[in-house]
Amino acid sequence: MSSDSKILIVGAHGMLGSTLQEAFSKYDVTAWDKEDIDIIDTNTVTSLISELNPDVIINAAAYTAVDDCETNQSVAMSVNGVGPTNLAKAAAEVDAVLIHYSTDYIFNGEKADGYEESFKDVDPVNAYGKSKAAGEEGIQEVAQEGDWDKYYIIRTAWLFGSHGNNFITTMLKLGREKDELSVVNDQHGSPTYTKDLAEQTVGMLNDELRYGVYHITNSGSCTWYEFAKEIFTQANVSVDLQPCATEEFPRPAKRPEYSILINTKLPQLQSWQDAVKEYLHTIESEGQ
Repeated sequence: MSSDSKILIVGAHGMLGSTLQEAFSKYDVTAWDKEDIDIIDTNTVTSLISELNPDVIINAAAYTAVDDCETNQSVAMSVNGVGPTNLAKAAAEVDAVLIHYSTDYIFNGEKADGYEESFKDVDPVNAYGKSKAAGEEGIQEVAQEGDWDKYYIIRTAWLFGSHGNNFITTMLKLGREKDELSVVNDQHGSPTYTKDLAEQTVGMLNDELRYGVYHITNSGSCTWYEFAKEIFTQANVSVDLQPCATEEFPRPAKRPEYSILINTKLPQLQSWQDAVKEYLHTIESEGQ
């Protein structure tokens, strides 16, 4: 990827999209959000991208409110399923590379040792996961139907970082407001710092890696309770933190018990604990 490569970031104002803008700041970046492009409108997507003619399209747009997806399934399927498919079709038209971010929630969570990129049994347990799986399938179908195959599907999980609320900021807020907290201890995954994810994305393009499916998370795994415990320990926040079972906090969307993504293709990122430390330092330096 050359320094004058034209990069389009879709979903540019979200937590990940904003961080991607920073990571790609040395390149010719166009940043679009929902007010600039309606990714579920096929004709609009085709027209706008044809006019821009980017070298790389990065899709960070998504409907990520997991519980809300249960009651807004058609919206979730449109944004997370139809949208990426439209972007793939447009990318094929201009021969651009497409980078699309997917999720650990496309798996059913029954595999305790985690999921490698080659694992084929996609079996989501909630509407959000189904819509994200549809997005992956749509991109791959576009590639199979024509001469274009220039896509990276990057599965990631449990995102935290600047430019938006996340589990860490939520826990810190609650920890300072309450004396006691209960956090689920039977859902397992890999926290991921958006800064590390964005920088790894830049590296993939610069290294011209083989197209296909990749898993990117920070190294290691934990439960939400273990994640919270590490946050409070590092932030020196005193709170009575108690582990609990998922069934004690029923929510509209079922969560997979194990959704650990195993990376077999890329250099390992720093541990999630070190990533938490780095992010907390960033928060402190910004006076948050």
